Amino acid sequence: MFPYGDAGGTDHAAMVENVTFDEIFIGQCASLSRELTMTDIELFATVSGNIDPAHLDPKFAADSRFQKVIGHGMWSGSLISGVLGTHLPGAGTLYLGQNLRFRRPVGLGDVITATVTVTEKGAGNNVVVFNCVCVNQDGEVVTSGTAEVIAPTRKVRRTAYELPQIQMIRHDKHDALLHKCRALPPVLTAVAHPCDESSLRGAVEAAEAGLIEPILIGPEGKLRALAGLHGLDIEPYLIVNVEHSHAAAGAAVALARTGEAEAVMKGSLHTDELMSAVVRKDSGLRTGRRLSHVFVMNVPTYPRALLITDAAINIYPTLGDKVHIVQNAIDLARVLGVEVPKVAILSAVETLNPKIETTLQAAALCKMADRGQITGGILDGPLAFDNAISIEAARTKGIVSQVAGRPDILLVPDLEAGNMLAKQLSFLANADAAGIVLGARVPIILTSRADNVRTRLASCAVASLVAASHRQPALSLAAE
Repeated sequence: MFPYGDAGGTDHAAMVENVTFDEIFIGQCASLSRELTMTDIELFATVSGNIDPAHLDPKFAADSRFQKVIGHGMWSGSLISGVLGTHLPGAGTLYLGQNLRFRRPVGLGDVITATVTVTEKGAGNNVVVFNCVCVNQDGEVVTSGTAEVIAPTRKVRRTAYELPQIQMIRHDKHDALLHKCRALPPVLTAVAHPCDESSLRGAVEAAEAGLIEPILIGPEGKLRALAGLHGLDIEPYLIVNVEHSHAAAGAAVALARTGEAEAVMKGSLHTDELMSAVVRKDSGLRTGRRLSHVFVMNVPTYPRALLITDAAINIYPTLGDKVHIVQNAIDLARVLGVEVPKVAILSAVETLNPKIETTLQAAALCKMADRGQITGGILDGPLAFDNAISIEAARTKGIVSQVAGRPDILLVPDLEAGNMLAKQLSFLANADAAGIVLGARVPIILTSRADNVRTRLASCAVASLVAASHRQPALSLAAE
């Protein structure tokens, strides 16, 4: 059975009472109504294993033959089962069988009402036969037939079970990033030392997705052997032959410095090795901005992308450093489509405390934004994480703010806090993360061996959008 409960808003704390065999009479009926939502479809697919794309794939939505139609029997049949198991006869019912005919498809957004009516009672064996009809919101019959049950003989009256909350964890929010890049040309990307399967595969898959055109920099023999071992086709891509990772970092930076590459991508070398080449005063990629890292995180429990900075480059940033860090993040958020990004400046508390330096830095940053020293966003802080992310928590503490409860950017106190926060969201909240370094002449894609394909592609998509903004600085990608 599928005891979905009453979709009409029944209080889960209410009492439920069954109808015994002796109380049942011919003509007695009960009903249950539910609207079919995408969550219902996905739950059915999860439980049943039915992953027919006609039910789940948005590409079918435009085809009149596949309007998010779920198998007729799966939905209407479960509603009938729900009426019998929770209403009439209710608790203690044993389902013997059913004979249903499915007359119309049930689509996303349809409101289906299942009604069962007693037609027969079998004396001596407690068998009850029901006529079953399901109609949609237009009164059209979608399912009809009969069901046979053994009705309970013992009266049950108790508090209804409170059903657990169920959340569908989706990993498709990064798709919006990929969609933004469809009209953009692949970004010519210097990939420094992709000498393990993970980094080489990441570059190839990003190229196949149309996000980058990789220049593979490393020992050519090793790269070709690695590609052959793992079935990766690197023939279409330019290979710059260098002996070791240190030389690869230098070569990647040199290509970006001369304009022969629009982005740099970390391969299997250590982050410090690549960044050392990036920050060299004479031959690196430094600008007037301090370099900083931004995680673009899509958290299933948060309605929009959440940018966290800096969790990878600046260990204990000063107030001056944070001016650059927050400006880099605001500029990125605008490139990603946020017209006026809201920045929550995090600390342990939401009040100024002279003993906690990060609260003083937060206040100074807000005043600097008021004076036009930081532009393009709305800043507020200090804010503790709870009232930064939750409107309810902010209201409880009497915080009146345009940012609290709805930030686009979280400016963390230091690298330790930021790194722990990002990893907690990834591993405890099932968040997807994309990472990029900003403040250099070109975007720098920092990948990890632990990154999955989704993360690697999203990081390349962010770099693609940033590179496009560098090509056309007057172009407002936020308007897309």
